[in-house]
Amino acid sequence: MNMSNQIIKNREIVSDDWFVLRAEEGQEAALLEVPAGKVIVPLATWLAQHEELAIRAQTGQIGVWFASDERPETLRGQFGNFAVVAVDFPKFTDGRGMSIAYNLRMRLGYTGELRAIGDVLRDQLFSMSRVGFNAFATRPDRSIEDALKGLSDFSETYQASVDQKLPLFRRHQRSVPAETLDVGAGI
Repeated sequence: MNMSNQIIKNREIVSDDWFVLRAEEGQEAALLEVPAGKVIVPLATWLAQHEELAIRAQTGQIGVWFASDERPETLRGQFGNFAVVAVDFPKFTDGRGMSIAYNLRMRLGYTGELRAIGDVLRDQLFSMSRVGFNAFATRPDRSIEDALKGLSDFSETYQASVDQKLPLFRRHQRSVPAETLDVGAGI
C-alpha cells in the first residue's frame, strides 16, 4: 500500500514532505488557514491570500494546485513563485488535468515539478508523464511500487507530446530504393 508520505518523482519513489491543503465540504477555499511547512494550496487560496503567501513562496514553502475545471493561464507569469505545481484528478475518469499539464508545459513554459494528485492510478501514469507530469501522488489504497511500473508499460510512442516532440514516423527513416517511383514504397 502507498504510504501517504511517499510519491513517485522523476521515476523514483521518494519521501514527500508536502501537505496538500483541501477545503472541507462547505468550506470556502479562499478562506482556508494555511499551516506552517511545505503546503500545496488550492488556486483560490493563492489568489485570495497572495500577499501573505508570496513571502513563503519565495522560500520554497508554497505550491499551488489546480482543480480540473480551473485554467492555468490564471497564473501566467507567476509560476516561478512555486516549488511545485499540482493538478487534481477528482476521479480517474476525469482527464481534464491532462490538458492542464500539457498547457503548463507547452504553452506556459512551466519547467518545475508538476505533480498529479487525487485519484491517480497506475494505468494513467504513462500517459500523464507524456503530457508533462514528473511527480505522482498515487491513491493511498494502491501499491506505489506497482504504480511505478506503470511508467514503463510501453517502449515506444506513436504520437508527439511533451516528452517526445516528433511522431514515430518522423523519428524513423525508411530506406526506399531510389529507382522506385512508388510514393507508398517503404511504408
